[in-house]
Amino acid sequence: MSLDVHKIRNDFPILSQEVYKKPLVYFDNGATTQKPQIVIDEEIKVYSQENSNIHRGVHYLSEQLTQRYEDARKTVQSFINAEHNHEIVFTSGTTEAINLVAFSFGEQYVAEGDEIIVSTMEHHANIVPWQMLCDRKKAKLKIIPINDKGELLIDEYKKLISDKTKIVAVNHVSNVLGTVNDIKQIIDIAHKYDIPVLIDGAQSIQHEKVDVKEYDCDFFVFSGHKLYGPTGIGVLYGKEKWLNSIPPYKTGGEMIKKVSFEKTTFNELPFKFEAGTPNYTSAIGLAAAINYIDNIGLDNIALYEKELLDYATQKLGSIKGLNIIGTADNKVSVFSFDLENIHHYDAGMIIDKMGIAVRTGHHCAEPLMNRFNVEGTIRASFSFYNTKEEIDKLYDAILTVQQMFA
Repeated sequence: MSLDVHKIRNDFPILSQEVYKKPLVYFDNGATTQKPQIVIDEEIKVYSQENSNIHRGVHYLSEQLTQRYEDARKTVQSFINAEHNHEIVFTSGTTEAINLVAFSFGEQYVAEGDEIIVSTMEHHANIVPWQMLCDRKKAKLKIIPINDKGELLIDEYKKLISDKTKIVAVNHVSNVLGTVNDIKQIIDIAHKYDIPVLIDGAQSIQHEKVDVKEYDCDFFVFSGHKLYGPTGIGVLYGKEKWLNSIPPYKTGGEMIKKVSFEKTTFNELPFKFEAGTPNYTSAIGLAAAINYIDNIGLDNIALYEKELLDYATQKLGSIKGLNIIGTADNKVSVFSFDLENIHHYDAGMIIDKMGIAVRTGHHCAEPLMNRFNVEGTIRASFSFYNTKEEIDKLYDAILTVQQMFA
């Protein structure tokens, strides 16, 4: 099946607007994706026809919306092929999900002198929570290095593992490089030593099919807003045995079974980790986004986005003075680059005036910038609603930038 990109674009109302009197070209999908009308309509429907606090109500609206929220959980379960729906915990996003694991797992299993492994290419959200855990517990953070193409050095990773290693936390796809890590291999190596693994799927979930049972990961996290869904919603998948064994991250209503001034007993999974009124509207919107993606097909999306990446690599890579950052053999549709003698921020501002949205800076990955000895990059991240003609516009914009700074 080939994608009808022009039909798909009609599903996304924001793409039809102009910016600075030019048609919007949106190449900032790595930061957040745009929302199809069906997701917008679903959220409006909740607020205009169904709104009620869920789980605790006995009236019609509460019972109906509770069912919709729990159906959304089942939709996520099916999407990532989790064993149980109670292994799906709704969070505010990837960042909260990682913080939840870092705190709760850390409280239960990490002690002074223990070690945690992350990689050089991590987003700050998968570095800082583990750093804070290490500071709190007097543990040590160890870093998997990468090669010049932006690929993890697996042999070096193996050397980092010791009898003190308590958890490995790595991203599935780099938000800067687009590198797709061989997480199955990373997990298999860790599991030989009975070490659990958390996978940050924020940049992979929208590009390829995720199967947590096939990966055998212990935790997998992602955000709704990068999957064409609403902001403020994310997912923590955790194996039942781990979620049962670790304490809750936040406390309050809903996550308790019984409270007295002498003792509190916690609720069963997944409610143990969902304190307070949940973001039920966005959870239902996320389910709508997943159904939308399923209808198009992630395999079809991956094929088309590879076409875009190959085209951009050939076309933009031909520009003299443009340096591609991240040339891994296995990449998703992320194209990061810098321009000789031109600051990324200045270039990004000019490109913006031509109606093209790109991201500039360190992309919340400063250690990775240091590894490549750059202050920041310009990042164009492509989605299945983008076109080769839009890449041509970026090509022309980059030439204009170079001419202005010549």
